[in-house]
Amino acid sequence: MSGKVPSSVTVFLALWLGLTGCSGTVVVEADDVASQVSDQLEAEVGQRPDSVDCPEDLQGEVGATTRCELTAGAETLGVLVTVTAVDGDVVSFDIEVDGN
Repeated sequence: MSGKVPSSVTVFLALWLGLTGCSGTVVVEADDVASQVSDQLEAEVGQRPDSVDCPEDLQGEVGATTRCELTAGAETLGVLVTVTAVDGDVVSFDIEVDGN
């Protein structure tokens, strides 16, 4: 992945893509989080990461987090995904690329 990796990107994910849960608990499946991270980073830097792996689902609660791993060429970077808002079936979350 050439170009600068952004330090923060805001992503809006429609939960119907990976909505699971019961009793009102909303969960975004890990594969859908990884796909949205890849899509948004591609839009931001103009090239899609080689891979993004998110081992855990993301709880649809403000402040909930999950960590993913981004691979771009020889680089492997950590990605922190943090839910910033939940409105019905839409979850908003920030993506922060770091070295962890």
